[in-house]
Amino acid sequence: MTDLLPRLTAQLKAKGRTNPEALARDILVARGHLTPQGALTPQGQARQDLGAAGRAKDRAARYAGRSPDQYAYNPATNRATLRVRS
Repeated sequence: MTDLLPRLTAQLKAKGRTNPEALARDILVARGHLTPQGALTPQGQARQDLGAAGRAKDRAARYAGRSPDQYAYNPATNRATLRVRS
């Protein structure tokens, strides 16, 4: 079992989705992070190696067209926010 699947399953369960594990598996297979048999693909392994903080920063950076280094991670919300320059 990978770290990606349980984490996404927990997030979907918290949102009240029905059958969250099957939905999480389908999402990860569609993204190319898991094979249909449940093994990580090279892309999935790279995402898993980032960890939760790295994935959140990467999502925020991709959305805004910035660098992940410009973001700070909040584990309570699983979100990355742009760092304030002082």
